[in-house]
Amino acid sequence: MKARRVLAFARKEVLEISRDRFTMGVALFMPLMMLFLFVYGISLDVDRAPLIVVDHDRTAASRELQARFLNSGYFILQAAPEDERSAEHALMRGTARAALFIPPGFSGRLGRGEDAPVQFVVDGTYASTAAILSAYGRAILHAYPEEVRLPLRPEVRVWYNPQLRSRNFIVPGLFAVILMAFPPLLTALAVAREKELGTIAQIYASPLTGSEFIAGKLLPYAVIAYAELLLVVFGGVVWFEVPVRGSVGLLLAVGLLYVLCTVSIGLLVSTLVRTQLAAMLTALIVTLMPAFLFSGFVYPLFTMPPAFQAYASALPTRYFLEFSRGVVLRGAGLGDLWPNVLVLAAYTATVFALATWRFRKRIA
Repeated sequence: MKARRVLAFARKEVLEISRDRFTMGVALFMPLMMLFLFVYGISLDVDRAPLIVVDHDRTAASRELQARFLNSGYFILQAAPEDERSAEHALMRGTARAALFIPPGFSGRLGRGEDAPVQFVVDGTYASTAAILSAYGRAILHAYPEEVRLPLRPEVRVWYNPQLRSRNFIVPGLFAVILMAFPPLLTALAVAREKELGTIAQIYASPLTGSEFIAGKLLPYAVIAYAELLLVVFGGVVWFEVPVRGSVGLLLAVGLLYVLCTVSIGLLVSTLVRTQLAAMLTALIVTLMPAFLFSGFVYPLFTMPPAFQAYASALPTRYFLEFSRGVVLRGAGLGDLWPNVLVLAAYTATVFALATWRFRKRIA
């Protein structure tokens, strides 16, 4: 492989890209738009959930319990009907997400030191929301009343994301998902376009080797993809105020390796298809869909069946996502996350070798 020929071919590719302003606009604008849409559109936080309260006791103690729920910030009072049937209808219509039923004699039982049962019902239509709301309700009920607490008081702390802000969890994951969405698609379309237009024949007739062709194609799109990484990291840290507890330099250095990996995947896809449509569909199926569903971006991998966990282990997005969240949220360093970096390096080398082999086989 001769560096002079690689750079000359890369320069030719840069000139072609610079003439296509639409592609450049999409390459730089779409990642930012995707970042804003996902952070503002996807929230795992649950607050101000509509609550129905049926209070048959109507005492200071029952009003205090209601106040505990409403002052928590997790619930807002939707209605306070006098009978259970109205509360059930509200849950059935979806106008309320939870209902609190306080029986008569609630205050008297508390005064006598007896058990005072309270029913807290949560709409389970959305399983994740129901789990969060039920946890909130149990925590509030557990902390009430003050005078009957046990001497042993449990204390629970949340590390790394104590405010439980969903954007602190989503944004580092988007670093990995966005870079798996656009760079492979752009590079796959670049080579497929030359095949459709017939200009690839000039490459076959040139002295370029397969490795030089792949490297020359990779460099310009790797620069574009790295610019996308810088944009989404800047947007996540500055606009969404996601604290980075680890080294930003380490994140960007390993991000460069991940960029080379995603661009190499796009080049490999381009060697397998002949048309731009086929390249686009294949790139979306191979990269974007698995990145969303099987990388741990939204669904934890340990909750998946073993077969899908094994499939997720074959995706590079999983390893950079774990690395990104480790650096951003936990402040982990290279000594903690080196296995992820090693897998990404091996993945990049393998995909680049496969793309080169496929191109050499085609021109042989």
